[in-house]
Amino acid sequence: MPQELLLQVAPEIAANELLLKDYLSKQIKIVSEEIQHVSILKRSIDARQKAVKINLKVLIYLNGETFKGNLLELPNYPNVQNAQEVIVVGAGPAGLFAALQLIELGLKPIVVERGKDVRGRRRDLKSINRDHIVDEDSNYCFGEGGAGTYSDGKLYTRSKKRGDVNRILELLVAYGATPDILVDAHPHIGTNKLPKIIEDIREKIKECGGQVLFETRVTDILVKNNEVEGIVTQNGDRIFANKLILATGHSARDIFELLDRKQIFIEAKPFALGVRAEHPQSLIDSIQYSCDYRGELLPPAPYSIVKQVGGRGMYSFCMCPGGVIAPCATSPGEVVTNGWSPSKRDQATANSGIVVELKLEDFKPFAKFGALAGMEFQKSIEQKAWHLAGQTQKVPAQKMIDFTQSKVSKEIPKTSYVPGTTSVELGQVFPGFLTQILREGFTEFGKSMRGYMTNEAVLHAPESRTSSPVRIPRDGITLEHLQIKGLYPCGEGAGYAGGIISAAIDGEKCALMIGEALNKKPRIIS
Repeated sequence: MPQELLLQVAPEIAANELLLKDYLSKQIKIVSEEIQHVSILKRSIDARQKAVKINLKVLIYLNGETFKGNLLELPNYPNVQNAQEVIVVGAGPAGLFAALQLIELGLKPIVVERGKDVRGRRRDLKSINRDHIVDEDSNYCFGEGGAGTYSDGKLYTRSKKRGDVNRILELLVAYGATPDILVDAHPHIGTNKLPKIIEDIREKIKECGGQVLFETRVTDILVKNNEVEGIVTQNGDRIFANKLILATGHSARDIFELLDRKQIFIEAKPFALGVRAEHPQSLIDSIQYSCDYRGELLPPAPYSIVKQVGGRGMYSFCMCPGGVIAPCATSPGEVVTNGWSPSKRDQATANSGIVVELKLEDFKPFAKFGALAGMEFQKSIEQKAWHLAGQTQKVPAQKMIDFTQSKVSKEIPKTSYVPGTTSVELGQVFPGFLTQILREGFTEFGKSMRGYMTNEAVLHAPESRTSSPVRIPRDGITLEHLQIKGLYPCGEGAGYAGGIISAAIDGEKCALMIGEALNKKPRIIS
């Protein structure tokens, strides 16, 4: 029977199969030739001591023991071309995984996406970066695959209680992701590899008889007697179905406004907001790995910091080692930042959102907007940043120490943010309480990570789309909207997820609840 073992080894041993076998042979006291195969089940880095170690969980197969490998296959999806239809609004991870689950249940998904397919999106992203033109339907947030497709592809989630994380990871591997995501403590696909995976998921949906409609924006939800009847698109077309999964993402402000206008119950939700900080990756490596050069065997170092400042949490968010900062506005007249890394994480800079928890009371100046107060607070900061930076997609920027000292930076070095920067005292972007917390917080960060507080670091403002400013309430068991039957608020936009994995899990859960309501049972994965 294969033997499972937990061990901690030097990076050179973890990276070399022969060295690992030799090490294990000494641990279990056999000759290395008797080890047929070593499967790495889990892998993480321990950089707490000066000598960096790799934590491994392995399964050791000796000669004569059966090793079948880890070939992951897709479910045996049925053809649902003539089956009962369910509308899925949004082709992000929540919508796509909801659609796949609906197919497993024998239901036909009609996926409606306001943006373009993954290839079409690329041209619009170039327009934002090069020409400062924002397409309200096709950008870093909207389009096939959602915000995650072109803004990093991190798969780490703390929401393991919400569903089967491994199932989502295994499906992604079956659709073409590297098997390393099943092993690494902080799995990551990369913005350069995600589009092909998303494309393959879409083709599977279509192959099974589902529909995927791009450049189709929902302008109305048809409701009669508090029950969903269908949707209306921007062209006036009507699509009818009495089950609707609303998975539009955290930036679909027009959908929030539509629900509010139709008096479909929504509520303001706290979120976090701040800046995106960029350091040289070599500096972060030297801090985290306690060395001048990390070498070829260690990945670019990430970091994670959480502090309590002024009674609020201030923390790093969506940290991107070896990554770049991207312009993520969804409308003209606003500036928004986010970060992403390619699969190799081989860029010269590291960036992270550094954000502060907001409270509902912070939105009081926008109380007249009711449930949309948080969204209007968010918009006001993004619009102010746009004006301060010159009314383009340039971003207000300031060196880190200069920010803590309220000094305008004389010059901003070139950063990874392609549209460019404008030197601004960032206290002008944020309300006073938020500016003060950020200034104090960076000083505290510098105490925890010696060398982090430096004018080599440049702050870009704002990082404002950390999560939805709105929650669309639903029943805790059926997942239906509390007021409208047949409406299933889903994923990040509805306030029930925070990233690719948790959004995908939530999409599956909503699909399963629809199946339960229709007495459909999930098929067994082959």
